[in-house]
Order: sequence, then structure tokens, then C-alpha cells
Amino acid sequence: MSHGPDLSGRVAVVTGGTRGVGAGIAAGFARAGARVVVCARRPPEVPLHGCEFMPLDLRDATAVRELFAGLDRVDVLVNNAGGTPYRLLGGTDAERHARVIELNLTAPLTASLAARGQLAAARGSIVMIGSVSGTRPSPGSAAYGAAKAGLENLARSMAVEWAPDIRVNTLVLGMVRTELSALHYGDDDGIAAVGATVPLGRLAEPREIGEAAVFLASDAASYITGASLLVHGGGERPAFLDAATANKEA
Repeated sequence: MSHGPDLSGRVAVVTGGTRGVGAGIAAGFARAGARVVVCARRPPEVPLHGCEFMPLDLRDATAVRELFAGLDRVDVLVNNAGGTPYRLLGGTDAERHARVIELNLTAPLTASLAARGQLAAARGSIVMIGSVSGTRPSPGSAAYGAAKAGLENLARSMAVEWAPDIRVNTLVLGMVRTELSALHYGDDDGIAAVGATVPLGRLAEPREIGEAAVFLASDAASYITGASLLVHGGGERPAFLDAATANKEA
């Protein structure tokens, strides 16, 4: 039994919610009592308790509009779907980088527009899933960082244009431990070493992201809109501090 916000009777749509951060968010809304609709191109490899899966390619605007038109009610939209491979700017053409921007910026806009009528009727909420990559240089994922920076700005503008009917906020995420962490950081020792660079000493867990998303969508956040909530464990320790420490020890 959940002791957090009660979202019973509400419908939450989580894009890209079949694994990792998205699955953590979907589980959070299910624990809060919401009916959860998860949409992605492929079904989850592990069944998501309390969630309904609907196949959807977020880049297909017509399919996105049809999905929302088929739902009786939408109280919460979590624009979580996104991601990028490691790709230096000069490693490919602009069209390939544009695909990353399409998934991480255009697709959330498409979904938000498609859900706008139902969200307004429910006096609902949109939660954008941003990234610290949009607030600092992001070498190797520059298009992704640019898209996430744009997503945060889009959320602020959307919050003003759609107030007071719809609240719009952004979770700005740091590093999260998921089933894909080993691909980026190596084995458990590598993940622990990366986590040690975060002030809180570890990577976030998907469950913690889910709890933050539920908070922003709940009545507890009823006067919060156009905001960016940093969920990054204190951020990244400035490199110059480590350099200064190493110089003193030398």
C-alpha cells in the first residue's frame, strides 16, 4: 500500500515506459493508484504490474493523435521516451542528428498537443523528462543535449500558454542506474566508480525518478508549473576541484 500521493481514478500516459527510467515512472504511478498506459514501439520484456501497454512509434504523428483520441481520459502525460547513441557531431550527417532531436523534442511536443484537450478537461499535468545534458556541454551526444535544452524551454512556454488548465514541469535527471548502465559504465565496479563522482555517492534508482514524477503530477504540486526539478544527486563535482586536490597532493 502506497503512503504517497493518491492518484486513484486518474489516467497517466507514460511514453517509452517499458524499461529503465520509464518503467520506474510507470510503476510509481501504478503504486499511486492511477490507471497507467505505457506506450512504446516494443512491448516490455518483463510485464509491468498494473500497467497497460499500447504499441506506438512516437515519431508517427498520426499514430500519436489516434492513440490519444482512443483514450476516454488523460490526467497525466509523462514525456519520457527518448535517448541517443554516442555520436560525435562530425561522425555523421545532420539528418542523423535531426532524428535524435525529433525523438527527444518534436515527439514530446506532438504527444502534448495530441493530449491537450483531455488534459485541459481533467485540469491535468504534463511532466517532461529532461536531462543535465541539456544544461551543460554534452560531447558525444550534442544533438541530445540540444533537444533536452529545448524541451525544458518548451515546457516553460507551454506552462504559460496552457495555464491555468494544464500544469507543465520538467524533471532534469542526472545519471540513473538501469539495465543499460553496464553498456555506459562497465561492470558493478565501474558503476560504483561513476556513482562516487556524484555528491550523494551513487546513481539514482528508477523508482526515485518515478516518485518525483508522481509528486509533480499530484495535488501536492498544485501550485507548481513551469518549473524544473533537479533530480541529479547534487550534480557533478567540478573537475577543477579534483585537479586542485591532485596538485596539492603532488
